[in-house]
Amino acid sequence: MSGKWVYGIEELGQEFCDTVGKKCANLGEMAKVGLRVPPGFALTLTAYEDFLSISGAGQEIKDYLITAGDINSIARFNGVSADLREIVNSKEMPPEMKDKILSCYKNLCLKCNIKNVAVATRSAGAKSHPGQYETHLNVQGETELCENIKKVWASTFNPRSLSARKQRDLPLESDPIGVAVIKMVRARCAGVLFTADPNTGDKSRMIIEANWGLGESVVGGNAMPDMFVLDKERLTPIEKKMGTKECCVVFKESGVAEEKSPPDMCQKYCVSDEELKEIGRLGKILETHFDVPQDTEWAIDEDFEFPENVMLLQTRPEIIAEQKKPVDQVLDMMLTQFGS
Repeated sequence: MSGKWVYGIEELGQEFCDTVGKKCANLGEMAKVGLRVPPGFALTLTAYEDFLSISGAGQEIKDYLITAGDINSIARFNGVSADLREIVNSKEMPPEMKDKILSCYKNLCLKCNIKNVAVATRSAGAKSHPGQYETHLNVQGETELCENIKKVWASTFNPRSLSARKQRDLPLESDPIGVAVIKMVRARCAGVLFTADPNTGDKSRMIIEANWGLGESVVGGNAMPDMFVLDKERLTPIEKKMGTKECCVVFKESGVAEEKSPPDMCQKYCVSDEELKEIGRLGKILETHFDVPQDTEWAIDEDFEFPENVMLLQTRPEIIAEQKKPVDQVLDMMLTQFGS
């Protein structure tokens, strides 16, 4: 064992970015300043490295890549990716690591007073790579938790990730990431907040996008969400545009699914002016604390009353379209050729 494997979210802050990844570190930072985030815990980058080492997956991956030859075509990337992910997923979690993870999960169940509490397992890189690695939602029970943590680790070998490392001349055999294990929010609706206009950089305006159910339909661009423009000073809507919201992501007995939204839900806004104001208020706190505009994911939790029902799920520095470097725009286009 080369370092600590697990931290509670409440133990973390920005200074832990290189230890648990930005997503987990920022969740801890938000909790530290009193903002509402779901309870949970974080696996460190060291846990990823030690899993590969102790299980033997790391050496097996290195041996495989030596014999794999040059990887140039999309088909070859897909084949190599499938083989490498299978290596990771086939390994048993080292017993000591498994015990520490399950101890934290049991404590989370006790804290939430829910047997086999549903959690999300989300990747957390030391550098932001939105959408590059996998997230698994509504994970319940000890066996599912361990299997889905391995799936998150294995996603560092998906075609898009391998392509990104090859383009940057980085080693293909490893890309350490943290994993956030966070209680699922029973979201009535969810979405994203930009504390400055992402198209122009106008800091007097906040942009909120929202859809029914979980936020994956908004983040993944699978549905036309409601869109709101807030005056940042007054936190009042100055523009509203109702989206079609033709589909939404909802809980199932196990996992989640994208379903067609009922017609009556498509024809009304999914978030109230009161909730918009609270989302904006929290966004202003984030922007002031981090000292840069923020791209924040939020959800309205059905299990709580307003304003405690407005939960923050993650935040990161916002990228203004005109500020993105041309080389990054080209790389983004190349990466979209490879499925995750």
